[in-house]
Amino acid sequence: MTPPVLPSSVVAMRAPTPIASVQGTLALDFEPRHDPPEPDPAPGRAAADVISIEAPVRRSLEQWSRRYVQAAVEIVGGDRPVSQLLRWSSREVYDNLERRAQLVALAGRHHPGQGRVQPVRPKVLGVHTCFLSRQVVEVSVHVRYGERSRALAARFENTDRRWCCTALEFA
Repeated sequence: MTPPVLPSSVVAMRAPTPIASVQGTLALDFEPRHDPPEPDPAPGRAAADVISIEAPVRRSLEQWSRRYVQAAVEIVGGDRPVSQLLRWSSREVYDNLERRAQLVALAGRHHPGQGRVQPVRPKVLGVHTCFLSRQVVEVSVHVRYGERSRALAARFENTDRRWCCTALEFA
């Protein structure tokens, strides 16, 4: 037999909550915009930049960072020795590149930096810069490995009239 329920032990039920029409989906607004688009950033300044920078300076750093990242992915793949980026890398970035190259070499049963020809060569497809100041820039990079893509993020700081990679993240 069930014991009788006493009124003090009864828990009141909450009122039902209505279910949103977008639950489990993206809440997209399909109404057309009637306002004009936002104005372009100041001349010489990309949308992501914190400061204005001259176009030749931007192009020069984009080309340099493209070459740096191309060398970095070739180092990790075993095509180049890590010592090639010693001058342009902080100690932390240099050690990280060396560690990654050794791990890939161990997995692929080869020696890092011995000129191994990779079956699929990495290729830098896109570089986007964000100037935080005239001495600091952050870069996002799109690298293609055959049919696969990879993203890299780097931070370069200008010290002693040369750029130095102080952070490099593979994604």
